[in-house]
Amino acid sequence: MKPVESLRRRATPVIEWALPYWTRGKAGRETPEDLFRLLYFGWLVAFSFKVLGASWDVSWHFKWLRDDLAPPHLLNSVGTAIALALTIIHIYTGYGVDKLAQRLIAWGTGIFLVAVPLDLINHRVNGLDITSWSPSHMMLYIGTLLMLCGVTWGWFIRAAPGRTRTLVLGGLFVFLFENVWFPEQHQEYGVYGLAAWDRGEPDAEPILIRFAADQIGLPVDDRAVALHFTLPVPDQLYPLYAVIAAMLVAVCARVMIGRMFSATAVVGAYVAYRTLIWPLLAVADFPRSAVPVFLIAGALAVDLAFLIRMPVVRALVGALGVTLVVDQALRFQHAMFMAPPLVTPATMLIGGAGLAALWLTVEWACGRYALRAQDREAVVSATATP
Repeated sequence: MKPVESLRRRATPVIEWALPYWTRGKAGRETPEDLFRLLYFGWLVAFSFKVLGASWDVSWHFKWLRDDLAPPHLLNSVGTAIALALTIIHIYTGYGVDKLAQRLIAWGTGIFLVAVPLDLINHRVNGLDITSWSPSHMMLYIGTLLMLCGVTWGWFIRAAPGRTRTLVLGGLFVFLFENVWFPEQHQEYGVYGLAAWDRGEPDAEPILIRFAADQIGLPVDDRAVALHFTLPVPDQLYPLYAVIAAMLVAVCARVMIGRMFSATAVVGAYVAYRTLIWPLLAVADFPRSAVPVFLIAGALAVDLAFLIRMPVVRALVGALGVTLVVDQALRFQHAMFMAPPLVTPATMLIGGAGLAALWLTVEWACGRYALRAQDREAVVSATATP
């Protein structure tokens, strides 16, 4: 009884503080500063659990046959449960969000929750479903992306200028970058997996190799089994996605955080995280991956492009420069360490054209919706002034 009584005494003040806020309200209602920070601290915790679970999950699936209740799934589920609770709070009370943030969070959570049973059904029907790029997996990423966009926007439009605003916004962009980059990890683990197969020391357990071979109707010792399992998508996808999707996130981070080298810091933090978990997975005898160090060079090129003052010129010159830097950095990593297969420079220029179009869109949106950090901070300061 004593532990229960102690827990009750500790919980009582928290409940007494929280209950007055549990009232129905519309999005955009005035939010006390302590409540606002607590809600967004909760989101940081939720996304931390989701990232830890997701990072382990990729490595897990390159070693073991799939299990719905695998430890990485359970760890990810803790983050999902926290995110669901926060979503309900935002929708019911209206605290901490405007209409756009509330809708993005609600839609993102809804898509994610729908995708979970669809993914389970997909695996029951199709077995391994070994590519990260499958429709049910993409729904999981899209749902999380919308959640992250909603949370990032909610913090961006309301947080008071200062160091905390910048650090939290940077942290949210690290989570956003991780989610966008997540499907690319299949190829990063795949190149290691294929190399291990060619050495005669496959990372995957025999039961997983047998399942993969039976799924495509080939002998267990056929190299095509390993190739189908490790690198099942076109080679062009990895570098093109790096230029278009990953560098677009870097551009948005530089615009909204508004500090020099913001993009480099965000991408560098992600790469540092991947570097730190690499030996942990290796020590635990889980498969390793090619850490995308080359992305830091691309993010640095994004930051340097913002020295150009004219938005249209910045987008066009920046997209060309970033594409060339990413291409050369990826080739250097491929030659010196390990990286997914390369493509021709002409193929990379297609990615550059896509990045240019999206970068121009971001520049246009900055003027229309006050997306630049300094513009939004001025609006927040003016609103807070009596």
